[in-house]
Amino acid sequence: MFDDLTAPSRRSLLAMIGRAGGSLAMYQAMTSLGHAADSQFSGPPKLSGARPGASVLVLGAGIAGLLSAYELMKAGYKVQILEFQGRTGGRNWTLRGGDTVTEIGGATQTVGFAPGNYLNPGPWRLPYHHQTMLHYCDELGVELEPFVQLNNNAFIHSAKAFGGKPQRHRELVVDFNGHVSELMAKALNQGALDQQISKEDKEKLLVAMREWGVLDKSDRYTSSIHVADRRGYDRAPGGGVGGAPIASSVNGLSDVLDSKVWNLIGFYLEYVMQQTMFQPKGGMGRIGDAFVKKVGHLIRLNTRVTRITQDDKGVAAEWTDAKTGQTGTARADFMVCTIPASILAQIPIQVSAAKQAAIKALPYNSSVKIGLEMKSRFWEKKYHIYGGHSFTDQAINLISYPSMGFFSKGPAVLLGGYPFGLGAYMLSGMTPEKRIEEALRQGSVLHEEYRDEFLKGVSVAWSRQPWIMGCCAEWTEQTRAAHYQNLASIDGRIVLAGEHVSYYGCWQEGAATSAIDAVTRLHQRALAA
Repeated sequence: MFDDLTAPSRRSLLAMIGRAGGSLAMYQAMTSLGHAADSQFSGPPKLSGARPGASVLVLGAGIAGLLSAYELMKAGYKVQILEFQGRTGGRNWTLRGGDTVTEIGGATQTVGFAPGNYLNPGPWRLPYHHQTMLHYCDELGVELEPFVQLNNNAFIHSAKAFGGKPQRHRELVVDFNGHVSELMAKALNQGALDQQISKEDKEKLLVAMREWGVLDKSDRYTSSIHVADRRGYDRAPGGGVGGAPIASSVNGLSDVLDSKVWNLIGFYLEYVMQQTMFQPKGGMGRIGDAFVKKVGHLIRLNTRVTRITQDDKGVAAEWTDAKTGQTGTARADFMVCTIPASILAQIPIQVSAAKQAAIKALPYNSSVKIGLEMKSRFWEKKYHIYGGHSFTDQAINLISYPSMGFFSKGPAVLLGGYPFGLGAYMLSGMTPEKRIEEALRQGSVLHEEYRDEFLKGVSVAWSRQPWIMGCCAEWTEQTRAAHYQNLASIDGRIVLAGEHVSYYGCWQEGAATSAIDAVTRLHQRALAA
């Protein structure tokens, strides 16, 4: 028990603080350690004084590329954007009826959703502290609406708990809090912590446990109307002669522990997973569309970059038209390259050996999103679930319910699966049709209506998208220490940008803040050239 006497890591230290002091204490500790400060955004870049005729070539028309081009254009630079795909936005992508998705290997899906329905295969929510993205939504006129993140009435499912029967989130969370409170109260009453805390703090903790855990007068967590006021009732309060509520029965500690509900409690306390969240009305792709209204005339689509070079006079990108086979070379004074590292590692690029090593050292993780269009919003009418997520230990990981169109009639789209890790690799290895079938099979465990309600589906396996071959960059502490600064530095006339060049990986905020940093430093370099 004493084989590890080293100081705790930041991660373990934060975990201990969170267990002892709750989310507020953890947040304060994270802020002091530099982990949880709000986005570093302090306003758009100030790129005044650009030299007349100075030019910048931007590679990639995702959020980082579009934002870079937009700000450089406003500053007076001559800008050109080369984009591999036949569309703009990159991972800022919304699939609607009539759209197609083609994977590596040639499998093609045509989206059959009804008008107004959509799936965001990539980013789908904007946390309140992602101020860069919120700023540009405001500046570009992208209308936002609330995104329901936490729904206590949704389900938690584990094949190893409660005989595989899904349980309401609120019931398991309240039961977990109650049982832990009872155990803490027993330890306090028996003097087990007298050496660790003062008498005054002991009394405060006992009050806290009784109130937080809804313990009875004997400091026990048992079924009661007071407990039901939090976890729900067997019969809800009503009116008239039969209006008295009936308390629900609490679950035993062992069953609650089998559910591993603490993982979900911790999930919703993660900084980037906390309310309030937003989404663009009509789909996340509205943000990319808004940028394109400003810089669309600068973009060349279906343009696959095959070589990147530079000298003391400028930069060049050789390209091939993906549709016609035409080849060409784009030239400029400077370059902002937002091509994902997973693809850039395959392109000859004239930068230092250290930067090339950084590009090649960065793997991308895998993820899958599955959209299922259902005939009706049965989850609202039958289960009273309005937005939020139900979680499962099956490969699909979760079901997410739409945060718009509440109470509306007609078909609606569920996010029928969103796994990372092993679940993502399992589903990615299937055909699109088998992914839909698996999502229906696993989702039926939570909602028996699934198959009867199902209309059409579409899936996006990110490791099978030829323009990125992964979901997002996966840094480790070791690779950041060895390569991050080399990746982010300006190399001659070339700077990289994107979520992979940020500490906000896998989020659009990372792409946006990276782009602002990149164009600011590149502008300074251009003025000094």
